[in-house]
Amino acid sequence: MKRILMAGTACLALSGAAEAQTLRIAMAAEPTSADPQQYSAAPNSTLHNHIFESLVALDARLKAGPGLATGWSRRDDTTWVFQLREGVKFHNGQDFTSADVVFSMCRILNNESELAVSYSSVVRRFTRVEAEGPNTVVIGTREPEPLLPADLSSLRIIPASLVPARPIAFSVADNCAGAGQPWPTLAQFNDGSAAIGTGPFRLRSFGRSGVTELSRFDGYWGNKPHWSEVRLMPVTAAGPRLAGLLAGDHDVVEAPATGDIPRLRANAAMRLAIAPTTRLIFLQLDQRQPAPFVAGGTGENPLRDARVRQALSLAIDRNAIASRVMDGLALPATQFLPEGMFGTLPGLPVLPYDPARARALLAEAGYANGFALTLHATNNRYVNDSRVIQAIGQYLNRIGVRAEVDAMPSNVFFGRRARREFSVPMGGWAASAEETLLFFRTWMTTTNRERGLGGSNYGNWSNAAFDAAAVTAVTTMDDAERGRLLREASRIALEEMPILPIHFESAVWAFRRGLTYAGRMDQQTLAQEVHPE
Repeated sequence: MKRILMAGTACLALSGAAEAQTLRIAMAAEPTSADPQQYSAAPNSTLHNHIFESLVALDARLKAGPGLATGWSRRDDTTWVFQLREGVKFHNGQDFTSADVVFSMCRILNNESELAVSYSSVVRRFTRVEAEGPNTVVIGTREPEPLLPADLSSLRIIPASLVPARPIAFSVADNCAGAGQPWPTLAQFNDGSAAIGTGPFRLRSFGRSGVTELSRFDGYWGNKPHWSEVRLMPVTAAGPRLAGLLAGDHDVVEAPATGDIPRLRANAAMRLAIAPTTRLIFLQLDQRQPAPFVAGGTGENPLRDARVRQALSLAIDRNAIASRVMDGLALPATQFLPEGMFGTLPGLPVLPYDPARARALLAEAGYANGFALTLHATNNRYVNDSRVIQAIGQYLNRIGVRAEVDAMPSNVFFGRRARREFSVPMGGWAASAEETLLFFRTWMTTTNRERGLGGSNYGNWSNAAFDAAAVTAVTTMDDAERGRLLREASRIALEEMPILPIHFESAVWAFRRGLTYAGRMDQQTLAQEVHPE
């Protein structure tokens, strides 16, 4: 690798001059589709946020601000009014209006290809989405929604003209009366015919497992990006990504191997961006009986016992994973978001490592001889994900839990996890606002599709005391009371441990000299934020 780093220096200078208006980004994982309403995952968001926009935009530090809406206010605790940006054009030249917002929310309810209720879980909490003239939208919610602006940042707007003109009225009860009506399909987004947004780039071609090509939209309402063309190439192994950068094949690469960071810092032809993130890496423990990958998939499921779950947590040395496996580019977890964020418990140490206590808890729970399970994970989505899951497997084996590891590409993993095929998947999740409410609502509350709760609670955990705090917090507009409820939910979650927090990633990008990129807490790589020096 050292020879590659030296040899690549000359190539970089040549590549920068050759393609000054084309930006080539090597992604660590591939997007699963060009449909912005199909599945919420960072590679998808990276693609979609070039093409589409939402009413609310999140900046690089996750602060909510104007997007397609220039501002918003509340008439009461359940009624929000959004003023839309005027003069915005879709890529097909049509004007953006309130009708497109109503259509987009209705299409989310009627998207048959959606995975894991990624977006409909939000929209199903609405009671109304109505146009009050072409530039005003009113959104009513079933209950108070303190984080509605942050939630809306993930709901991207598509044009109503994608289907034949027809009256559409928002209604959750009958899916906007959409039964039997044509809606844009996944295939139409992937072939580009429906991939029409208001963003700074158009989709030229979507390459599943290959290059996705974008071109600058010169009719964009905001600051025009420097790049006339963007090429997004999934390169799922860190070594080839870096080699491609050094050979001049890429301009920006995501997630270089952490072990290469010191040498990259020393290479004058290279630049690095490192950003702290809220992305929690965690294990989710199956509560089903039986669990498919625990104890042979038959009979009793040991993970239903809180003592067993605590034992698994005590078996993991989070400090060692952060310092050795992650090469210092991670923060060991004390809870479910970094301390200091809204709803966290103050003053907690890193979750303890105590294998002797872990073995004692297993024996107390009736598993002195351990049991078998399989850990499932990605091998190309999170920083050092395959190394992390291997390390966790070794820690569990040391306390008598016979852990096998099955790591796979993210495009395989996420679909299987959404179908609940795993018993102990390793997940990663980054909050779109600095508040524990988002993690609890999505991953830990008892699943309630109609209320948009527990959409990613793949382990089927349900705890009345936790729900009493977390679900109440979901609708609590008073910040002080919501904070108290979230701290109570945090205490219960740490005692019950249905999810084992491991660490918070730092995001890293490497790019050629002559470029600047500040990085983002959500780990997205957006060409519109990459600039020439």
